[in-house]
Amino acid sequence: MKILLIEDDQETSAYVARGLREQGHVVDLAATGRDGLFLATDGGHDVLIVDRMLPGLDGIGLVQALRATGVKAPVLFLTALGGVGDRVRGLEAGGDDYLVKPFAFAELLARVNALARRPPLTETPITLRAGDLEMDLLRRTVVCGGKPIELQPREFQLLEFLMRNADRVVTRTMLLEAVWDFHFDPTTNIVETHISRLRAKLSQHGGGELIHTVRGAGYALRAPTPGQP
Repeated sequence: MKILLIEDDQETSAYVARGLREQGHVVDLAATGRDGLFLATDGGHDVLIVDRMLPGLDGIGLVQALRATGVKAPVLFLTALGGVGDRVRGLEAGGDDYLVKPFAFAELLARVNALARRPPLTETPITLRAGDLEMDLLRRTVVCGGKPIELQPREFQLLEFLMRNADRVVTRTMLLEAVWDFHFDPTTNIVETHISRLRAKLSQHGGGELIHTVRGAGYALRAPTPGQP
């Protein structure tokens, strides 16, 4: 098997590469996101092992770029970021599996072998749409009614989660976990405040009615049906 390991920590990289080579695998190494992107688009690898926190281009951006260019090799994220929100973002960016440091090499090897047995990855969309609202996940831009909307990083994450779950009700707890990585109720109105700000920005471009409050349940992003104001 031909494996690309993209890891900037030299000790971890050497340890993993040695173990994989002892199993008979061919291992290519990259220490930065940009070097990894170059090798991954040109090398025909069977599995990619990608650190989340890389210099130059982080693991999330790297995998999004690879999926956008049609690279379908399965990706195992190898990282110290182990929160639920981190795992969700990694998988939604196009990753296939997620292993948190510190790890046992036997588990890493088992996960790599399992990924190699999977059927090829289908194309991952990089654009989300709801009515006149369009989000480019690669460029991290949002356009509504043909006009760009400037969003803060947390506002972007909030809108992305709502758009990925369009026409579904998402609860306050779901938003706290996915957007803020809170696994408890901080007893503040942080969700309500950000929803209000997001609605205000959308309304400036005709998209203020996209986010609906579902009383006693949460929120839902719904695009109007054709002919509906």
